Amino acid sequence: MDLVIENAWVYRTFRQCFERMDIAVTGGKFFDVSPVSDFVEDSEQRVGARRGEWETESVFDGTGKFVIPGLVDIHMHVESSMTYPEEFSRAVVPFGVTTVVADPHEIANVFGVEGILSFMEEETELDIFYGIPSSVPATRTEMETSGAEFGEKELRELLRDERVVCLGEVMNFKDLVAEGDTKSKSFLKVCGECGRKIRIEGHCPGLSGGDLAAFIRAGVDADHTEQTAESILEKTDMGMFLELQEKSLKEEVVEVVKRKQLYENIALVTDDTMPDRLMEGHLNRIVRLAMEKGMPAEKAIYLATFTPARRMHLDDRGIIAPGKKADFVVLPDLESFVPEAVFKDGKRCVDAAAEGVGKRLKRRFPDHFYSSVKCRLALASDFILPVADFWKEECRNECREEALSGKPSGSEVQKLSGTAVVNVMQIQTFGTRAKHVQREIPVQDGNLCWQEAGLCLAAVFERYGKNGNVSWGFVEHALEQKGAVATTWSHDSHNLLVLGNSVEDMVLAQNEVVHMQGGYVTASGGRVTAAAKLPVGGIISDKSLPELAAEIRAVRGEIERMGYVNNNVIMSISTLSLLVSPELKLSDQGMFDVKSQRKIPLVEAFQIQEEKVVEQ
Repeated sequence: MDLVIENAWVYRTFRQCFERMDIAVTGGKFFDVSPVSDFVEDSEQRVGARRGEWETESVFDGTGKFVIPGLVDIHMHVESSMTYPEEFSRAVVPFGVTTVVADPHEIANVFGVEGILSFMEEETELDIFYGIPSSVPATRTEMETSGAEFGEKELRELLRDERVVCLGEVMNFKDLVAEGDTKSKSFLKVCGECGRKIRIEGHCPGLSGGDLAAFIRAGVDADHTEQTAESILEKTDMGMFLELQEKSLKEEVVEVVKRKQLYENIALVTDDTMPDRLMEGHLNRIVRLAMEKGMPAEKAIYLATFTPARRMHLDDRGIIAPGKKADFVVLPDLESFVPEAVFKDGKRCVDAAAEGVGKRLKRRFPDHFYSSVKCRLALASDFILPVADFWKEECRNECREEALSGKPSGSEVQKLSGTAVVNVMQIQTFGTRAKHVQREIPVQDGNLCWQEAGLCLAAVFERYGKNGNVSWGFVEHALEQKGAVATTWSHDSHNLLVLGNSVEDMVLAQNEVVHMQGGYVTASGGRVTAAAKLPVGGIISDKSLPELAAEIRAVRGEIERMGYVNNNVIMSISTLSLLVSPELKLSDQGMFDVKSQRKIPLVEAFQIQEEKVVEQ
């Protein structure tokens, strides 16, 4: 035998319990698992009936320790940690994660297949399987501008790789259930004809009833978005497999899972893990959170090992049993869920004193990956909103005919005062939802006075050099103190997003992001207060994770100092441009109602006291 683990509390997957066992490992696989109760007394030592047959020079004393299968995360994005696979692997293996299924749709939105292949060519200690991005861009091309588009040709090319096990989260509900042939339907058809079992992953927040049934009938049978006590029952009753991330692990949701015994159709996942949070844990942290919310440890382990592996047809792992991959984790206790040792293919790759896995290699991407931010520098005038710029948009609102009287034409210059009813994205304190509300703001000297109304302004600059689009949206419950945030790490198309309540700081933050070729910047009082450089495609750092984490921690601290309140302020800001995340979001082509995919005007109605001045 290559290795024997003696007298450990070993997780028994099919009964979801622990028993004292000995484990034999050879050739990277489990050879045998023998109960300690089989031992018989010897004059010198206890010798098990089968343990005595295992000759080895390598013995691990598992007395008092818990041994579980390696953790399996089947819905996550490496790019959400703003790093690349090799560095990501070094970070997560010490937390007991030995297998992930990564959906690289962030790098795909920037560089297409080339971006995905640049990730897939990296060698890692971690086993990384892949989901092919189904939605690049996430919505219709007339709703946002992305760096790349993904079609059947790219899908067929990637399906040839055995590491591809699923079609990544299908987001475009309307495209999937529309009449006739559509891109989403063709993707599902290609996957069904590829000769392998390819899972179809979904993204369907808020879908229920007939819409949900239509989504499932089309072939999508999994969802990873935020669940409620009601949605988790409806979706599992309809046959969906649910992947619970942090924002779904509420006490009432866990209680439903326990009471209705839904464990067979659920897995725990991370989805997105920020670099600074990654330093503190990964899937092990989600397991710990599930336990804190009331889930028994044995059940939480089941949902982080066996059910995810089974979902993705990874039948060689997720269980400690003869013939399976010897990926396993040694825990000193179940409460903290912090590994003492991690074994990959039967070899010890991490112990409690280790700082990481292997030697870090400086990753170098193709040169053009470092010069992808091609938008212009912002000016102060970009954040001053003349009323005249929004009359045309307002005229398209047929429900507001009274707003059309007195609209400017020709060379008229408006010197207007009054009020405007505007559509606003309202930030929530938990999750990424931006509620659609309307507010009244003053109009003075022909401009929308958004600052006087206590709102922040968001602007999205198209950053690929394709059309130069700029669009605007108002945001409530964002920054309370004067300042701004700018980033190219803005889901999913990663255009350049600016949010602020100070024009000076908004210009400064946007300009700094352009100069850095991507990243996250905060500005306040006319100076840059924090910055995290993401020069690879505007979304990935080439620094070590500890260095990157320190930069992101500083950015997070500045955003929170400026009064932004959310359980994850960075993700909340970065998803203001995510057109598949409820309810009202902003792209480079305007604001959109997520459910209907209908464009929403910035200004809903004007109440103007007119004082027209006509230029001669």
